Amino acid sequence: MEKTVRIFGSPEELAEKFAGEIAQLISLKASARENVSLLLSGGSTPEALYSVIGDQFADSVNWQGVLIFWGDERCVPATDPESNFGMTFRTMLSKLSIPEENIHRIRGEDDPKREVVRIAGEVGRILPRKNDLPQFDLSLLGLGEDGHTASLFPGRKLKNI
Repeated sequence: MEKTVRIFGSPEELAEKFAGEIAQLISLKASARENVSLLLSGGSTPEALYSVIGDQFADSVNWQGVLIFWGDERCVPATDPESNFGMTFRTMLSKLSIPEENIHRIRGEDDPKREVVRIAGEVGRILPRKNDLPQFDLSLLGLGEDGHTASLFPGRKLKNI
């Protein structure tokens, strides 16, 4: 696969272009009668992207075979303003016709030790494997203004859960 670097004039332009590419991937997979698995990022970085997808592609894409997962979640209920699932639901998922059983959220309100086992089991059961690892079709990683990704913050010690 050839790697390319593209530079956009604004975050809005990036969101528009990337949303179109995601829609194209989903459409290609749907025409081949294949599911497409998306690993989503949370936080504020992808919010514009999710809004564009929800606002511009709700009716033009077949969402029935899309499987949604998250790379991280905060330990809060889905109704909390800090919830990655909550933000994704408000900006995108509530506007799309993805079957409820295809949305595999991390339950931030549950005990973290049990939740990591539950969601890892779901991922392992649902996704195809390569080299004994589950494979996503597309993984989104946001990057916070302070350089963090997946709720891993520079200069902070990791906590054992």
